[in-house]
Amino acid sequence: MPPLILASTSRYRQELLTRLRLPFEAVAPEVDETPLAGEVPAALAERLALAKARAVASLHPHAVVIGSDQVADLDGEPLGKPGSHAAARAQLQRMSGREVVFQTAVAVVAPGLAAIERAEVRVRLRPLSDREIETYLLADQPYDCAGSAKVESLGIALLDAVVSDDPTALIGLPLIRTCQLLRRAGLEPLA
Repeated sequence: MPPLILASTSRYRQELLTRLRLPFEAVAPEVDETPLAGEVPAALAERLALAKARAVASLHPHAVVIGSDQVADLDGEPLGKPGSHAAARAQLQRMSGREVVFQTAVAVVAPGLAAIERAEVRVRLRPLSDREIETYLLADQPYDCAGSAKVESLGIALLDAVVSDDPTALIGLPLIRTCQLLRRAGLEPLA
């Protein structure tokens, strides 16, 4: 079996990939995540997922490399990781009571293969008071999560609804699509 590498240092993606019980190594991709002028969130997520996988695959040409990226899409505007308390508060205030589409792309690069899939997760946030936002931010500190929503923790209390055909996509790695791409690369999680 060729080595499997996750082109990410995200603990969320690492925890998700562990569910497949395949041995893997996590390697940080060196990729500029700045959106291109006019780039829509879905295209940004796909471009970055593939760029991350290709960056690590160039250093490990015999490996199967998984890259992934997630961009929160608010009316066509990309919302990335807030990075700070103030930015997270501003994101959640804008998203309050609205639908946000989380665009999560996964790419697999291996010898003879460079493939990408994307999962959309539609999330409807309930109307949030400033006090609720502050309580949530202090508890979860989701400054490394696209759209400031850490749904695997207290962030689930922010939501009215989640719609997706690949539920782990909201956490950052769509495992159904990942399994499909791994099979194309010759790795079968159930082997």
